[in-house]
Amino acid sequence: MRLDINLATQPYEDARQFWTRWGTALTVVSILTLALLAVTVMGWFAARRDHAKIAQLKGEIAQRDRTRQQAEDFLNQPKNRTTRDQSQFLNELIERKSFSWTRVLEDLEKVMPARVHLVSINPELDEDNQLSLKMSVAGDSRDRAIELARRMEDSRRFSKTYIETESSGTSSTGDPIQFMIHAIYVPETVPAPAPKTEISNRTTP
Repeated sequence: MRLDINLATQPYEDARQFWTRWGTALTVVSILTLALLAVTVMGWFAARRDHAKIAQLKGEIAQRDRTRQQAEDFLNQPKNRTTRDQSQFLNELIERKSFSWTRVLEDLEKVMPARVHLVSINPELDEDNQLSLKMSVAGDSRDRAIELARRMEDSRRFSKTYIETESSGTSSTGDPIQFMIHAIYVPETVPAPAPKTEISNRTTP
């Protein structure tokens, strides 16, 4: 009978296999750590760029606000009020020149529900130089007015449409309910004329 006896003071271990496994795991962990560190550094630099851009835009906005305020203060001076009023008047004339009653009424006719009648309409320029319409309409139910506001908002000619006030009582059109509707009118832009082509009168020999 044969007996195998290990007389070594320490049992045998495969150190090469141990270090291979642990070395591989350590390499993978190191690569992941470096990748996370790279992503963190890139994100930090991107955040710094964003903050710098935001600070730059805020500075530009503040500068424009200061310039605008200085211009308003200059125009509000007593000696310049006449020039300011004339400028505003000319701007209103320019805007109103592009206002067409025929076009507005045609656009309203396209969205006007049945049994709703237009009583009056008042165009004016708001503080943003947009053409604001205040319309008085009359109908037999509130649903008709809501439908009109919805149709106007869905169209390309009106925006920011809402019912401002509502009142009961027989109107000039004989309807029991009258509404005040506010909307911004978006006039149709006139297409630029096509360039004229020159026609040569030369005859071929």
